[in-house]
Amino acid sequence: MLRHRPSLTRTRIRLAAVGGAALLAASAAGTALASDSGGGAAASAKEPRLTGSAKMYRPAGDKVHFTFDAHGLLEKASGTFRFSHVFTNGRHKFAEGRIDCLISGGKVATATGIVEKTDLEGLKGKRVGFTVDDHGKRGDRLGYSWVTTNDPSKMKDLPPCMSSAPIEKLEKGDFTVAPWEPLG
Repeated sequence: MLRHRPSLTRTRIRLAAVGGAALLAASAAGTALASDSGGGAAASAKEPRLTGSAKMYRPAGDKVHFTFDAHGLLEKASGTFRFSHVFTNGRHKFAEGRIDCLISGGKVATATGIVEKTDLEGLKGKRVGFTVDDHGKRGDRLGYSWVTTNDPSKMKDLPPCMSSAPIEKLEKGDFTVAPWEPLG
């Protein structure tokens, strides 16, 4: 019984196609890694950065948004934050302020800021904290310092760069964390 063997030319064509596809995949992966850290920057940054906007997942239908534009290291950080909550009954609450501390490691950043504008009684002038775990378009997560009280105005004195674990899921949007590596 004779077995059918592909011709040498057909084998070479298949090897060339597989090799070309592997090169394209490697090139695309390298481009994605280089641009994933935000704005086409290198894989690590000279200083931490946290940017982006997102709507949080809420099964009850509330609309909760967070926005960050922060850069700098620890208490030399600067930038802004904003969060708002529109309840299903139409009631609306918001706060915005200036970043006063930021640190990142890998794709996780923790920031704090002082509230400068708000419609929540007792919150103006207080420090609030945020933690972001950046998974790109695959589902970032967010935590905030008032997770246990459910009211940022009831927070006691919060130290700089302190927040909770990133437990909240995003419904849409994206945050970008520039990983700061002090020894690398």
